[in-house]
Amino acid sequence: MNEKPNLQNRRIKTIIILFLLDAIAIAGSFFAALWLRFEFTFENIEPQYLEGYFKTIGIWAIISIIVFIFFRLYKTILSFASMEDLFRITEAYIVLAIIGIAFIVLKKIDMPRSYYVLGIILSYICTVGIRFARRILNSITTTTYKKHIANITGERIMVIGAGFAGRMIVREYAESDKITGTVVCLIDDNIYKKGCLLDGVPVIGGREEIVNAAKEYKIDKIIYAIPSGSGRDRKEILNICSNTGCSVEILPGIYQLVSGEVKAGKLRKVEIQDLLGRDPISVNLDEIYNYISGKVVMVTGGGGSIGSELCRQIAMSSPKTLIIFDIYENNAYDIQMELQKMHPNLDLVVLIGSVRNTARLDYVLGKYKPEIVFHAAAHKHVPLMEDSPNEAVKNNVFGTYKMAQASVKYGVKKFVLISTDKAVNPTNIMGASKRICEMVVQMMNRQSPNTEFVAVRFGNVLGSNGSVIPLFEKQIAEGGPVTVTHPEITRFFMTIPEAVSLVLQAGYYAKGGEIYILDMGQPVRIVDMARNLIKLSGYEPDVDVKIVYTGLRPGEKLYEEILMDEEGLQETENKLIHIGKPIEMDDEKFKEQLKVLEEAYKIERTDMKDLVSKIVPTYIKKD
Repeated sequence: MNEKPNLQNRRIKTIIILFLLDAIAIAGSFFAALWLRFEFTFENIEPQYLEGYFKTIGIWAIISIIVFIFFRLYKTILSFASMEDLFRITEAYIVLAIIGIAFIVLKKIDMPRSYYVLGIILSYICTVGIRFARRILNSITTTTYKKHIANITGERIMVIGAGFAGRMIVREYAESDKITGTVVCLIDDNIYKKGCLLDGVPVIGGREEIVNAAKEYKIDKIIYAIPSGSGRDRKEILNICSNTGCSVEILPGIYQLVSGEVKAGKLRKVEIQDLLGRDPISVNLDEIYNYISGKVVMVTGGGGSIGSELCRQIAMSSPKTLIIFDIYENNAYDIQMELQKMHPNLDLVVLIGSVRNTARLDYVLGKYKPEIVFHAAAHKHVPLMEDSPNEAVKNNVFGTYKMAQASVKYGVKKFVLISTDKAVNPTNIMGASKRICEMVVQMMNRQSPNTEFVAVRFGNVLGSNGSVIPLFEKQIAEGGPVTVTHPEITRFFMTIPEAVSLVLQAGYYAKGGEIYILDMGQPVRIVDMARNLIKLSGYEPDVDVKIVYTGLRPGEKLYEEILMDEEGLQETENKLIHIGKPIEMDDEKFKEQLKVLEEAYKIERTDMKDLVSKIVPTYIKKD
């Protein structure tokens, strides 16, 4: 729907056509007036009157068009001509009548009086007709079309987007015997498409018409067919659609146009990520491919939500060997089976083990010699870690530290830590432990010139294990209630593929010691996501499915941050990826603090949060 250059060109062409039509109408009207004056017989028109007509009509047409311009008659959008336009035309002709009298007197034109009166009247009728013809025709066509579709049985469909993708959907529903349903109307924000027919189906207006049209045309299903639309437009339009009570499906992406796969079978249900209100994060795939291709790559936590997607995208970049390392064998097995099926020629190694086990790390890294490590293994559940702070520190901090040390020992070239926005001014032990992980990475980078260490920080990931969306979906399926901790709680969100693409490109950019941060747009209110998900499931919030507020959980913030004040901000070539500068710290003091933490978790000390707060001054400990 974003067609500004085309709209401007179309507008200029329309104005030129209107100029020509007005000039022809004025000339024709006054000639018809002369012809009418002499009883519709050309031979009866006296020569001096024909001469007077030809001498003056060109000048009069120019004067008329100038007056029309002054009264903004060329600003009218023909599909939306209104009573206001009719008043402006009338005012223009009153002025023209006055100018006409002066013109006759000054030029001493001697023509029959009826010529002037009839000419003005006929010209006025033509000017009105030119501007209202399309609206009248649209009205007649729409009325006829509504009668035509009144008896349609089966699913009635509205398509949003009267472009190439929309046309392909309309054609498939009309021609295929494998799908049922009838496309009865189209929506498009291009004002010049209103009233047009796309393979016999009318474009009835822009997004503001969606709700009314859904009722008027008795729509059962809406198809969003604007794969090139911006995230903001998609969010706004789908939010409107959620108020119609219709099921909504979407054509996933622009690649569908390129590959020629614009088919009803490619449609999917609208998902909550479609309502984020921003465009998908784009990365340079060539850069990612070039630095991964031919390399031995290891992913810790490779069976998890982020880890498994890392493995999928890495597998597509032709690594020499992909090593999946995870402590949970079920997840590792699932991604192993998937990759063996999708990439049968991939040299895939799947190993079970813990990043806390130094001997196991020595064996794995010593044998396979990975060149790039993506460290995704971590405990991430905020409330659970609040009750088990020693496990958060043991797994997150020392798993990262031991993995980093093994990477240096066995010649890893790049080490990429998966971090979180919860590491910024943390209010929970999970976020504080991830902040220490970032400090470990920055310290190791300073002390290990042959290994580039980098961290990637991003917000909540839609659809990951334990994330809020699967929980909402389960609660909705059970009939509710949907539980939200607080009406004002907000979070940054991104999709799993976006998060992983960022991680991979950060690995390419890495010079050592950076914390990469994604510009994720505006934070989203969790309750708004809950309401949208309920609507997209075909229910009405607080009527069919209740929303219940349960109160903030231990360590939970109302809002998340992605940058600490002292870190500053630098841009990368990808304008949506930024760099936080390393924070200066005393590495030797930090190592001593790590020793204290290590001894503390081994004996299950009860003051672990206090010990962590001494290392992370921004940690706001909540008892």
